[in-house]
This record gives sequence, C-alpha cells and structure tokens, in this order.
Amino acid sequence: MAPAAREKEAGGQTKENFYMQIATTYAIIALWIFLSAAVILINKYILAYAGFPYPITLTLSHMAFCSTLAFGLIKAGVTETVNLDTSTYFRCVVPIAALFSGTLWMGNAAYLYLSVAFIQMLKALMPITVYSCGVIVGTEKYALNYAMNMVLVGVGVAVASYGEINFNLIGVFFQGGSIVTESFRLVLIQVLLQQRGIKLNPVTTLYYIAPACFAFLLVPWSFLELPKMMGNDDWNFVPGILLASAAAAFALNMSVFLLIGRSSALTMNVAGVIKDWLLIMLSVMMFESPVSSLQLVGYGVAFGGVCWYNYIKYQAMNKPAPAKPAEQEALLDDKGSSNSSNKASA
Repeated sequence: MAPAAREKEAGGQTKENFYMQIATTYAIIALWIFLSAAVILINKYILAYAGFPYPITLTLSHMAFCSTLAFGLIKAGVTETVNLDTSTYFRCVVPIAALFSGTLWMGNAAYLYLSVAFIQMLKALMPITVYSCGVIVGTEKYALNYAMNMVLVGVGVAVASYGEINFNLIGVFFQGGSIVTESFRLVLIQVLLQQRGIKLNPVTTLYYIAPACFAFLLVPWSFLELPKMMGNDDWNFVPGILLASAAAAFALNMSVFLLIGRSSALTMNVAGVIKDWLLIMLSVMMFESPVSSLQLVGYGVAFGGVCWYNYIKYQAMNKPAPAKPAEQEALLDDKGSSNSSNKASA
C-alpha cells in the first residue's frame, strides 16, 4: 500500500474513533440524566403516591441492596478493592457515611411534603452551600465575587419559595438539611480521602460506605418509623417498586463514575442543569405539580447565579498556576546572563 493511502486510512480511523468517543460520552451523559431522574421520580411515587410514607425504610432498603451487590462484586473479583485499616476507616469513611445517611434520609423525607419541581429549585443552593462549607473547613477562600453570587442565588430561591403554591416549612427544613449534610460530605471527601491519596471506585465506595449508612439509619428508624409500621397496617409494601428504586440508585452510582471519567466538571454542571429543568417539566406532567410564574422567575434568577458561579469556578480552574520562587529565580538568572552576553557582544 502506498504511503499516501496508509496516511489516508489512518486519518479515517482516527476521525472515526473521535466521533465514537463523542457518541459514547453523550450516551453516558444521557444515561446519567435518565437514571438520576428515574431515582427521584420513583422515590417520589413510592413515598407520596404508592402508600409507603417511610423515607428511612426506603433508604435502608437502598443501602442493604447496594451493600449486598457491592460485596458480591468485590468477592467475585469483578472489581478491585482498596484495603483500609480500622483506624483509617473510622477516621475517614465513618464521618462521610454519617453525613451521607443524613442526606439520603432528609432528601427522601422532603418528597412527603414538597413537589419534585420545588425541590429541584431549592437544590440551586447546592453550589453556594458547598462553597460556604469549604470556607468553614478551609478548603476554599472567601472572595467577594462568590459572596455576591451567593446573594443572587439566595434571592432567586427566596422568590421561588414565595411563589410556591403548596409551600411546606417542614419539607423545606428537610430539604435544607439534606443540602447542608451533602455539602459537608463533599468537602470531607476532599479533606479526608482525596488529600490522603485514597481513591475509591464506585463499587468500593458502596462496599465501605453503604453498610455504615445502614447502621446509622437503623437508629432513627427504630424510634421513628418501626413503631408506626408495627402499629399501623395501612401502608402498602410493593417489593417490585422498591427493588427497581434500589437498582436504579446503584446504577446511578456507576454512571456517575463513568461520567466523571469521560467529561469535565463544566460538562457535569451543564448536564445537571439539563436534568433539573427536565425534572421540573416531568413533575408538572406526571404529578400535576403546580408551578407559578413567580416561581419560574425566581428559579431563573437562581439559575443565572448558578451559571455565573460555574463560570467563575471554571475560569479559576483553568487559570495558569503562578511560577514557583525557584522557577522565578531561574528566569531572572537566565535574563541576567542573556543581558550580560548582549552587552559583551556590543
């Protein structure tokens, strides 16, 4: 084969691989959006419409399913694991599991009181809450532009809350608590795991965290929901729907890992925005959730603030790092020697 023909064939294969990579990435993004929406909508249906108003029990079933499946996959050798000693487990994993159990419990409890559409509007506070927790812990530095952004998002969410027709303060407290615990969890992952060089894939993460979450949730479940379930037969247990919810939650964790490996933080944020708007639309269509014009205006303001925040963070991430002192001294020495040589030649 002539060299020109070989180069043309290689170029065609490279182009084909490039398009295949793009198609695979967009397929994973679509899968993540679908699974994320499916978990939320199924949980809302189970808790608010299927006659099973027990969010802690639902979360316990998820943790039991994920623990069992992760344990089976690791013992079967399907995926590698990371061996953590007892001290590291209790210092690094247990605090994250405690916060994660609170996030799941309160997030699911909010579906009993609030619509999916309004919950997604409240979740616009997440980036700002994560930043505020980072400032408290010390992983982020306070900056005026971020503070102004927090004010904008806060005003937008306040307007959306004021326009909520079926506003419920208990539901807002539950969702607010879920946002706060999730924000601290994300910050602690950075502090306790990433800075220590501990890298866990999603199966290993569930292997270590899901059993601890199950143990933490058993305490409130024993006092809050178990007595009600034993003393009241007026609830509906549908194993098939609960299993579908748990399987979707496990698959969602897998898709998150794939998405992180194939996309940037900006792409994930854009995908998250698409998911939020999609869930608002589906909530109106499936559950007939009322959404007022004032709510849409408020969420639009908060949405603009979140986009501004993502843009600022993206610029900060892509800003070139300043030269180290040793590198600066080397540059000065090079310039000095260059000037000396120029003077000598003159």
